[in-house]
Amino acid sequence: MLHGKFITLEGGEGVGKTTNLTFIKTYLEAHDISVVVTREPGGTPLAENLRQLLLDPASEAISEHAELLMIFAARAQHLKHVIEPALARGDWVLSDRFTDATYAYQGGGRNMRASTITALENLVQGTLRPDLTLLLDAPIEIGMARARSRSTADRFEAEKMSFFENVRRAYLLQAELFPERIKIIKANQALVDVQNEIISSLSTFLR
Repeated sequence: MLHGKFITLEGGEGVGKTTNLTFIKTYLEAHDISVVVTREPGGTPLAENLRQLLLDPASEAISEHAELLMIFAARAQHLKHVIEPALARGDWVLSDRFTDATYAYQGGGRNMRASTITALENLVQGTLRPDLTLLLDAPIEIGMARARSRSTADRFEAEKMSFFENVRRAYLLQAELFPERIKIIKANQALVDVQNEIISSLSTFLR
């Protein structure tokens, strides 16, 4: 039996996930909730190694299916060793990305079939899905300008703008398909306004 809650934070490049992940953690802890913060790909030593391979711009060309399988291999480890134990303890899990990102980046960006992703989702996750997903959304040119100003581009950030347009469309499609779970947060506002929207979604969820 899983008694904790599972919240994910999603969005493309440069939408402010790192800043708002900390904000959400602080907000939940102020409500006496024990929070485990993690990320995808990653969360365990093996999953972090897979993340490094996936993001390294100097890595060999990774086929689309290899990329997808690496992501789900990392997710399987993450679930087994971090997410499921935390939820079973009654902790809340707050993850920087989860399977919605796979539908966006591999489904939208790589043009892979949603049915292929769904088959792996069911195999690896069983019935486990996030209880709440906050999707930080901003126009691509804004997010990419932020992302490229802060660091050297990783393997995904080096993709063409059309790739990220497809990622954004796929994210918004996920929100249309699962409106009860996925709440869109307008990330191109002032930070205080972004965080007020986050608070509104979290307070509704807590009630």
